[in-house]
Amino acid sequence: MFQFWGSRTYSGDRGAEGMENPGYCSGSFDGLHHPSDDDDDEMVDIAGATLDFSSTDDVPPLSSGGFEDYSTTTGSSSSSSRAAGMNGTGPSNLVDPLEDPLPGVGTYEDFNTIDWVREKSKDRDRHREITNKSRQSTVALLHSISDAFSGWLLMLLVGLMAGALAGGIDIAAHWLNDMKGGVCLIGFWFNHEHCCWTSNETTFQERDRCPQWQSWAELITGTSEGAFAYVVNYLMYIFWALLFAFLAVTLVRAFAPYACGSGIPEIKTILSGFIIRGYLGKWTLIIKTITLVLAVSSGLSLGKEGPLVHVACCCANILCHLFTKYRKNEAKRREVLSAAAAVGVSVAFGAPIGGVLFSLEEVSYYFPLKTLWRSFFAALVAAFTLRSINPFGNSRLVLFYVEFHAPWHLVELAPFILLGIFGGLWGALFIKANIAWCRKRKSTILGHYPVIEVLVVAALTAIIAYPNSYTRMSGAELISELFNDCSLLDSSQLCGYKQPTNTSETGAGNSLADRPAGEGLYTALWQLALALVFKMMITVITFGMKVPSGLFIPSMAVGAIAGRLLGVGMEQLAYYHHDWFIFKGWCSPGADCITPGLYAMVGAAACLGGVTRMTVSLVVIMFELTGGLEYIVPLMAATMTSKWVADAFGREGIYEAHIRLNGYPFLEAKEEFEYSSLAVDVMRPRRADPALAVLTQEGMTVGEVETLVESTHYSGFPVVVSQESQRLVGFVLRRDLLISIDNARKRQEGVVSASQVVFTEHAPTQPDDAPPPLRLRGIMDLSPFTVTDHTPMDITVDIFRKLGLRQCLVTHNGRLLGIITKKDILKHMAQIANRDPESILFN
Repeated sequence: MFQFWGSRTYSGDRGAEGMENPGYCSGSFDGLHHPSDDDDDEMVDIAGATLDFSSTDDVPPLSSGGFEDYSTTTGSSSSSSRAAGMNGTGPSNLVDPLEDPLPGVGTYEDFNTIDWVREKSKDRDRHREITNKSRQSTVALLHSISDAFSGWLLMLLVGLMAGALAGGIDIAAHWLNDMKGGVCLIGFWFNHEHCCWTSNETTFQERDRCPQWQSWAELITGTSEGAFAYVVNYLMYIFWALLFAFLAVTLVRAFAPYACGSGIPEIKTILSGFIIRGYLGKWTLIIKTITLVLAVSSGLSLGKEGPLVHVACCCANILCHLFTKYRKNEAKRREVLSAAAAVGVSVAFGAPIGGVLFSLEEVSYYFPLKTLWRSFFAALVAAFTLRSINPFGNSRLVLFYVEFHAPWHLVELAPFILLGIFGGLWGALFIKANIAWCRKRKSTILGHYPVIEVLVVAALTAIIAYPNSYTRMSGAELISELFNDCSLLDSSQLCGYKQPTNTSETGAGNSLADRPAGEGLYTALWQLALALVFKMMITVITFGMKVPSGLFIPSMAVGAIAGRLLGVGMEQLAYYHHDWFIFKGWCSPGADCITPGLYAMVGAAACLGGVTRMTVSLVVIMFELTGGLEYIVPLMAATMTSKWVADAFGREGIYEAHIRLNGYPFLEAKEEFEYSSLAVDVMRPRRADPALAVLTQEGMTVGEVETLVESTHYSGFPVVVSQESQRLVGFVLRRDLLISIDNARKRQEGVVSASQVVFTEHAPTQPDDAPPPLRLRGIMDLSPFTVTDHTPMDITVDIFRKLGLRQCLVTHNGRLLGIITKKDILKHMAQIANRDPESILFN
């Protein structure tokens, strides 16, 4: 592993330009906690969330104290370069930061990217020191063992905490969702199913009707029949939906603005090294957990699966504070957060293996092998915890468990691929429509009134959804219904077939022969077609609102409806035309040929794949989710087809699109850099720009250095031999420079504005009456990462991705020419793609 110390933070466009956007940084943010009555939202929109610059409960600075005004980036320097000391030898030495750390050094400011190389090297040094000490004493050996074990202990705690929270969320959401329809007389805390469990008066056809559970119409009017009772139930449904939505958006707005949205785009950005303070804090966790239940129960077209990844990452981040090596190292913490993302999917779908693959394929930026093992362990613990809680009451991890009795046939690959094409088209259309709507929300007055927006959408959803039983039920119940394989005694409308007239048509074993559709099924198909149109439209405007909103369940619901419709169509085709050549040889009269529930399952995977562009992890999640292990090939065919079709319209998934919409500095690893530009084309300064601000290794005074620093916003300065030669010596961070000068003025005698600042190993000879020089070689990075001006940009981009660099210096024959930052690369890529380069807001 190359230890390139050039990857120091150099934020902004060679400075703080990225934070100068007035919409993100200006003004007071006191309104976050004390909102005024005349405006729903004084908060700044980011990722559908709000920036709270005062929030520090996520990751407090690693060392607190003075010099905070100077902190724009982290201070860092290699151990070897610090070994020279801060100011040589003698009675007036500056204190070496390694022996006596200065306040503020080693921390990161909000909306800055971490220095991966420095963090990894710091962890290696720490590990090497512990290993060396472990050979010297038994106490040190025990400390070494506990240090090695702490990672596994942390994974255990994350799994237990996330599993327990997910179980609570599932139970509470089920209860509140049922409350919109009625209440249990023997205990209001029972949901509909639990209330009727102990009743002896339920019938098989009406298993959800029991005297203990009463609808709101029965409680208010005394009857459940008639138009008036229907209107009362309708109004109560709308009332509860609006109440839950109002509580959700109000809690988010008042206490934790970061708790809204899915969270996965921000988790991806954080895992790439970006810092968003408060995003994984305790308030975000508490409010997201509560409001997620409320938002799902309100009937809005959203799911809880994506937000559960955010919840699990919040748990991991909070628990990291119990362990020093994770609390004090941002790179190590991100290993834990990668595992937590796997835990989130594990508890959301009951899919521990799929969760690990999801973290690896979709969200993680840095995923070493040990993180794979620990992710698997944490996902296993979380799944076990959820299974112990048994939130669905079926002794299984998931709500969608299916048992299809008929195998699929090779001919059916054609409709499966057709579902894949539909999923890809829907995914591409959804991403374009949703991003356009979110952009409109950001740029118009709509974005200033999030409470009104949520209430209007909730009211619209409730009014349209209630008359249709398939939109009235929750997304998870709808998918479960669509995945269901009809049996003879099934009372569902989707199983409204004409009953067989003779026993020879009942099929063999547990399977049921294909039957002609009855009136009940035709009614259900019409309702499903209307539900499909409604879900496709309402999900576009729901995702991205100021409430916790996941996209997995709505996307799967759209696909499952389309799949079920196609499946029933194929089933009827096989029943009436079993003599067609495509059915000959495998579909005889009276046989169970087509399983509509399987088509729903394949359609769900296709649509989710089209929206998120997941492939391997999605297939594994789907067969873990349903238990349908033998249907991997149909799932694979549909998922790959949907990805290919969606990629034809744009290679970005919904999460990457939202990252770009919010201007996060995220270098997508999957995106290829296909252009022939060179480093000299991207570097700053350009021809018309002012010269690059540099320090010389000797000859500048403390006053001149302070003037240079104060007159610029740059977060670091190259050090050169002289202004004439421009031969590169090293790189110094603005933060380290200011802290060291301030420290020297306070603690070193004789340092004044006229004192010379030298970065050389030996101080030059000076007149006797001159003030003592200030030697800062110890804070200089002696090996900054450099590329030549003719380095192809595709290689430079790869270097930035794989080493996690913030910037590198550009040289020509050893002479400094300029600098390339991560933001410069993102702007260049945006410009080439005909996008607005100023959309990259942060660095």
